Amino acid sequence: MADHPPTSVSAKEKRTLAEFLSMMDRRRPMYTRTRSRSDSESVTGSSTASFDEEHSTGSESRRLVPKRRKGRAMAYFMCGSIWSLTILGIVAMVDLALMISRSLWGLEDDPDQIFANWGKPDTGTEGLAWYPTDFLRDVQPIHCHSHNDYWRKVPLFSALHAGCIGVEADVWLYDGNSTLYVGHNRASLTEARTFQSLYINPLVDLLERANPQTQFTSSINETSRGVFDVDPEQSLTLLVDVKTDGAKTWPEVLKQLEPLRSRGWLTYVENGTVHKGQVTVVGTGNTPFDLITANTTYRDAFFDAPLDKMWEDPDSNEPVTTPTTYNSTNSHYASVSFGAAVGRVWAGLTKEQLRTIRGHVKGAHRRGLAVRYWDLPAWPIGLRNSVWHALATDGVDMLNVDDLRSASRKSW
Repeated sequence: MADHPPTSVSAKEKRTLAEFLSMMDRRRPMYTRTRSRSDSESVTGSSTASFDEEHSTGSESRRLVPKRRKGRAMAYFMCGSIWSLTILGIVAMVDLALMISRSLWGLEDDPDQIFANWGKPDTGTEGLAWYPTDFLRDVQPIHCHSHNDYWRKVPLFSALHAGCIGVEADVWLYDGNSTLYVGHNRASLTEARTFQSLYINPLVDLLERANPQTQFTSSINETSRGVFDVDPEQSLTLLVDVKTDGAKTWPEVLKQLEPLRSRGWLTYVENGTVHKGQVTVVGTGNTPFDLITANTTYRDAFFDAPLDKMWEDPDSNEPVTTPTTYNSTNSHYASVSFGAAVGRVWAGLTKEQLRTIRGHVKGAHRRGLAVRYWDLPAWPIGLRNSVWHALATDGVDMLNVDDLRSASRKSW
């Protein structure tokens, strides 16, 4: 019998078989892995390879599943870490922005927190008479004047705790009533807030505590201490801004100073000589100058003289011989509105403005008076601090301040 050549598989049959095997692979995805096949593979070879692949790829898939899960967990971890770090970065940036904002706007912790319970029931302070004996023991006096002091959480004591050596009280007198009420305007007046309750009585109480009469203080020099323990020689200036008729109101102010006067705690002038006391009283507003100077031999209150009328050429070395109406025997402060006398400040004090200030300082100091400007720039904080620094540098004696915290930090 003649030999016949082996039956060959046609190309069409190969494609049919390949499609069948491909379909089987898709039906068993967990146990097979797709592998490209060439048309030159034999039917038997393809079938055998497919069977071997079936079993080998199944075991490999089972080994790869945990690896894929581990990789996915690692990706989740990395993603979570990145988001956590991003959130922390945002929080840190917000916190930094708040710190900068608080610094720019002057928002710091309130030093008056020690007065948080002042006036509350069962604290012993209900009658406006809570005067701690030691809250001033380490306070450093600074040359600042507590403008509108009666606005403070605790008038007088807030200023003293900040170190201010000057406070201001606006007083009002009504016909048929000898009481001097304290407030910025008529709407702010109350029966309890008076010149005596907010200033005279507290000062008497505070100075009595600072000057106890004991066997250890027999010398008079040991019983003439001021309100500041670290500087007992420092006098406190009490500026009384008379809001009602001066001719009627000022005599009442002098009467109500008697508790301080009788104890020898007022700065006074006798026969042309100034004797410094623990409290120096200065009249401003509607205070009549002629009533202050009426007694030529003795007075224990002084005038707030007009600073703008004292300007002298700061660049001149020529002696000034012009007679002076205001001097240290009748006045203590020399004050004026900063905006009116010096002008508005935009980016900083100009050379002409600095010259004006130096002329005011020269004229006031020649008369023996302390220079004070009111109506100072309050904002922006950086501009205000720059003006404060310039005033202190050029010899202004008292900074008129509303922001006690910034003044006490002396960051200007």
